[in-house]
Amino acid sequence: MPELKYISGFGNECASEDTRCPGSLPQGQNNPQVCPYNLYAEQLSGSAFTCPRSTNKRSWLYRILPSVSHKPFESIDQGHVTHNWDEVDPDPNQLRWKPFEIPKTSQNKVDFVSGLHTLCGAGDIRSNNGLAVHIFLCNSSMENRCFYNSDGDFLIVPQKGKLLIYTEFGKMCVQPNEICVIQRGMRFSIDVFEETRGYILEVYGVHFELPDLGPIGANGLANPRDFLIPVAWYEDRQVPGGYTVINKYQGKLFAAKQAVSPFNVVAWHGNYTPYKYNLENFMVINSVAFDHADPSIFTVLTAKSIRPGVAIADFVIFPPRWGVAAKTFRPPYYHRNCMSEFMGLIRGHYEAKQGGFLPGGASLHSAMTPHGPDADCFEKASKAKLEPERIADGTMAFMFESSLSLAVTKWGLKTSCCLDENYYKCWEPLKSHFTPNSRTPTGPN
Repeated sequence: MPELKYISGFGNECASEDTRCPGSLPQGQNNPQVCPYNLYAEQLSGSAFTCPRSTNKRSWLYRILPSVSHKPFESIDQGHVTHNWDEVDPDPNQLRWKPFEIPKTSQNKVDFVSGLHTLCGAGDIRSNNGLAVHIFLCNSSMENRCFYNSDGDFLIVPQKGKLLIYTEFGKMCVQPNEICVIQRGMRFSIDVFEETRGYILEVYGVHFELPDLGPIGANGLANPRDFLIPVAWYEDRQVPGGYTVINKYQGKLFAAKQAVSPFNVVAWHGNYTPYKYNLENFMVINSVAFDHADPSIFTVLTAKSIRPGVAIADFVIFPPRWGVAAKTFRPPYYHRNCMSEFMGLIRGHYEAKQGGFLPGGASLHSAMTPHGPDADCFEKASKAKLEPERIADGTMAFMFESSLSLAVTKWGLKTSCCLDENYYKCWEPLKSHFTPNSRTPTGPN
């Protein structure tokens, strides 16, 4: 596959045209009476027209045929996609899943859309408030099929297998340890090259932003220039038998046929685009004296709520870094949180749980449910000699953190058959070290 080109920058006002049609972008206006190359002008709005400039999102697409050229949508099988958060009774327990099983190509061909499985979520799609966490498990490319989401943005985290993503704005290649965001309403299709697995964070009614840096200053965490936007690319292709456009609308799936490829955008300009990011570019900030800084210092992207400082969802990573804090228990501390914490593992071993939490699996610690290092991790870290050390080399764990209380689906608790019923046992060996007659702690510190 030839190396793809990108435009650099987060949320930028960009312009791009396919080099095969120079001058295809209209000059000086958005909607001329006749567009260059006799293209159609079409606006894609990601915000209300009257939003402030700082939050106003829209792009103009110049395409061979407008996206309205399709047959009526009809309801199709939902598979394991749902927005019903009352399928099963609530469960406040610590939950952990073994790696989700990818269907074998020899048994059944499953593409990205057919391989979507909703694991948990909260909120209401119709009022544009909430989120869902999905797992995708696929082994085949989408052939003459594309997907778009009327309900929200998809933040896609591949864990196994490379994704070649065709969008109306151009092509992106996204590999494990990279992420991409396909924003609401954007049509896309995914090619895969092996049995493929990953995680999706879907947010309703809001878009992902870079977190504010506050006292950190102007630089750090995920830097805007490291986000990449595809350049314009089109195909002028008739599809005998019809091209299928799949739409997720109010949590249900619908399909419509059209005669041509939807990726017929010759040029575009605007600030509402898909984008990708390599997690290795994250500039880690950490404690260099003692104690822990809060895990919010590892936030890559945030989807804000209307309450200042409170997110519908944060995307947080735990990348390789140095640990140097003195007089400090260095792994994550025991914790009860008003937020819901969904964790996944792309590769390696998570520092607080060396066993059981595996790449392609997940865990969920619900609001106010206690969690923290397993017994073995606690004992080792309590006795370790505190020297500067590399943490998490060869590892990338991440967290979807939300202010909402997440409900787990029937597929997540039962049908997937991946729930680890023994998760709670990792804390059973914890024992009391209480010394009522001696205030002085034992150990190397």
